[in-house]
Amino acid sequence: MKNTALSHVHEALGAKMVPFAGYNMPVSYEGVVAEHETVRKDVGVFDVSHMGEFLITGPNALALIQKVTSNDASKMVDGQAQYSCFPNADGGIVDDLIVYRLEAEKWLLVVNASNIEKDWNWIASHNTMNAEMKNISEDFSLLAIQGPKAVEAMQSLTSEDLSAIKFYTFKVSDFAGIEHVIISATGYTGSGGFEIYCKNSEVEQVWNKVMEAGADFGIKPIGLAARDTLRLEMGYCLYGNDIDDTTSPLEAGLGWITKFTKDFVNCKNLQQQKTDGIRRKLIGFELQERGIPRQGYAILDAEGNEIGNVTSGTQAPSVQKGIGLGYVTKELSAPGTEIFIQIRKNKVPATVVKLPFYKG
Repeated sequence: MKNTALSHVHEALGAKMVPFAGYNMPVSYEGVVAEHETVRKDVGVFDVSHMGEFLITGPNALALIQKVTSNDASKMVDGQAQYSCFPNADGGIVDDLIVYRLEAEKWLLVVNASNIEKDWNWIASHNTMNAEMKNISEDFSLLAIQGPKAVEAMQSLTSEDLSAIKFYTFKVSDFAGIEHVIISATGYTGSGGFEIYCKNSEVEQVWNKVMEAGADFGIKPIGLAARDTLRLEMGYCLYGNDIDDTTSPLEAGLGWITKFTKDFVNCKNLQQQKTDGIRRKLIGFELQERGIPRQGYAILDAEGNEIGNVTSGTQAPSVQKGIGLGYVTKELSAPGTEIFIQIRKNKVPATVVKLPFYKG
């Protein structure tokens, strides 16, 4: 079990620690609902240093990224971030990721912790153009400072105007007394804020200054359990639950990051799928009655036929309802459609809704 550079800090704060993607991670501090509401109303900080980071550099860096990712990175400029995925050869998804353009020949790929080795090997297997690859996952830490008060709470820590960093852009600047930190206006919560990339040797100083600067704004440390309820209220996919090696980006509602204006791994088959039409689709649903839909529960039609499974589900703190994601047949995927979730012996009625669940 690996520790992040801050595991000892979380333990000292009394966090409940759990194994996650091979790391010893804080799942909660004071409770999921309280932490969730802190991020929705004020500001919270997550240690997500388990995430993977790859540097792709050199004159062929963009060519490699264009080959292995579904989105069109050629449209990016320095200081821009882009959500994308690695399609596999069978129509599924190797992983989803964020691509950062640092310079024309210097790119950062941020991948899921559980897929670091798998992603590295996948990219390397397609690196016929000899782009330079460096796995820096073990050397860098990542803090997500999320919530509507994030800009105001963190402004004293940097000379950069945080309010000027637009969504999915970033600056390399000073932060919390450290030079050359990536301040990225990205996140996984839907409540605004930043993600801060720095070296492991620097992150404890950054954490302490973040907590100090945010004290007057109600900042609190937030665990992975609230990260999950926050992302689910936004309808954001979680790799391993809602997307995996068997789910097509088109089925998952990720057509918007699948650009057929370029040649990428398996693009012809995905384009054919787009032409032919998908047979199943990832939908969001809200329960009409009390209950909590859990991953793996069957989704049924009115006659009781199984039409899919819940891929993610929870009792949503901000929405105050049981919500979930799952794949269903195309015919039953339209918003307003009634479906049923098998919760133990009960068929609980649910309604397909347009995402996100939380409108903010």
